[in-house]
Amino acid sequence: MSEESRIKIIPLGGLGEIGKNMTAIRYQDSIVIIDAGLMFPEEELLGIDIVIPDISYLMENKDKVKAILLTHGHEDHVGGLPYVLKEINVPVYGSRLTLGIVEEKLKEHNLGSVQLQVVRPRDVISISPFEVEFIRVSHSIPDALAIALHTPLGIVLHTGDIKLDQTPVDGEVADFRKFAELGEKGVLVMLGDSTNADKNGFTMSEKVVGNTFDELFGKCEGRIIVTTFASNVHRIQQVISTAQKYGRKVAVVGRSMINNVRISSQLGYMNIPEGILIEMEEIGEYPASEIVIVTTGSQGEPMSALTRIATADHRWVAIEQGDTVIISATPIPGNEKLVAKTVDLLFRQGAEVIYEKGAGVHVSGHASQEELKILLNLIRPRYFIPVHGEYRHLMKHAKLAESLGIPRSRIFVAENGQIIEVGKKKAVISGKVAAGKVLVDGLGVGDVGNIVLRDRKQLSQDGIMIVVVTINKDTSEVVAGPDIVSRGFVYVRESERLIENAKEKVNEALEICSKRNISEWAVIKAQVREKLGKHLFEKTGRRPMILPIIVEV
Repeated sequence: MSEESRIKIIPLGGLGEIGKNMTAIRYQDSIVIIDAGLMFPEEELLGIDIVIPDISYLMENKDKVKAILLTHGHEDHVGGLPYVLKEINVPVYGSRLTLGIVEEKLKEHNLGSVQLQVVRPRDVISISPFEVEFIRVSHSIPDALAIALHTPLGIVLHTGDIKLDQTPVDGEVADFRKFAELGEKGVLVMLGDSTNADKNGFTMSEKVVGNTFDELFGKCEGRIIVTTFASNVHRIQQVISTAQKYGRKVAVVGRSMINNVRISSQLGYMNIPEGILIEMEEIGEYPASEIVIVTTGSQGEPMSALTRIATADHRWVAIEQGDTVIISATPIPGNEKLVAKTVDLLFRQGAEVIYEKGAGVHVSGHASQEELKILLNLIRPRYFIPVHGEYRHLMKHAKLAESLGIPRSRIFVAENGQIIEVGKKKAVISGKVAAGKVLVDGLGVGDVGNIVLRDRKQLSQDGIMIVVVTINKDTSEVVAGPDIVSRGFVYVRESERLIENAKEKVNEALEICSKRNISEWAVIKAQVREKLGKHLFEKTGRRPMILPIIVEV
């Protein structure tokens, strides 16, 4: 394939993982980016706040990046955007609600000069050499879009996060006609949402949850506390509508929840009846039977409002006998333990908790197998790339596509960073770019690497021992010490013998250095670490971090 006759599709995140979705699509010297998400850290990433994609490739080709196109406003699709825009300031295109959420994020990061362009379904915009078409889809947040890139070689279609909900809460059904139309024209490449590719059948409609709420609200006599994702605007709307039906006031708890409700109602995506919302501090003014609390914390996050309520640590809300807590979400992989712990604590406090899968209090925002088959049959792409999912999801989606007649040679189960080059007659994986994880810790972006994480892990498991020695700089003799400070290793008062022995080992190490006329600090410290580390492991079976400090006088 000649350089001019191919499109390069480069996933920078979202493949083999849930989160940090980001794909670069390049034709000749023009690049557009679809989404820029984040991922929440796994357990082993101690102290890390969020994880974002590595954009080294984009930085190297900064002058070629023309725009960022957003499918919808979920964190795993827009959460990394401020970090990207700090480095590459290009126009950002998205729906009204998506950009409303983005705008709030940019304010937090003091990014005021970004060009945000609102688009609507069926809009076609020109970002040379691409014609970009936006297509309405159903998801668990309003204003979700699929994106079709019309290129000189053919159409590249990215479904975004999608489900085929026939009865969505807002009445905005996915644009099947447009998908069929694109299928008629011929789609060169389709990138398809794989999140539920391992789930049989169809994903239930969001309206099912509304019916469950209606049933539960009709039975509950005490307070009702509902937790869901802050971005699930349709779900929050159903809570508010059902609360109104049963004459209850609604209090919204959690910063992200409050922000999303405010933005959605301002932009007209939520219908909030006059006088139904109350402030947290007003809860005590109403009987329990007239209160609904909508809160964050559906994933058991340690600092979330629901977790604080469960641990009796919330300023305004304490669980009372007769309270019903509805967890209207399923745990993200890796969060199961946190959620289970929160549920336990709520039961202990005296609440009735409804959280089971079969309870009808949650439906997914992603298409299951039968819906994915419909999409693939409507579109009939020449090449297919499953995206947005762990590796098992991508494989399941690939097999699904194969079962519908797409040849295996035209299906690419790729990894982050791989370059999929697509021409009219041929497609190959041609190479790889940097596409790892960038860790954000506080204000630091990418400054925490494997070594720092290894140290944190060691500190968390075995603690630290600090050895302070004062040395005469002229004679190299020990003037004072060694003094030993231990944290997270042993309880010093009960381990006096061990500490004394440790001091002896440090002195032995210093004597060895003295005899060999070693005066370099680095060598002395290494000798102390080796001698002391070996002794402590023999005596305790633990390997604390040993930090020698040498003071010269």
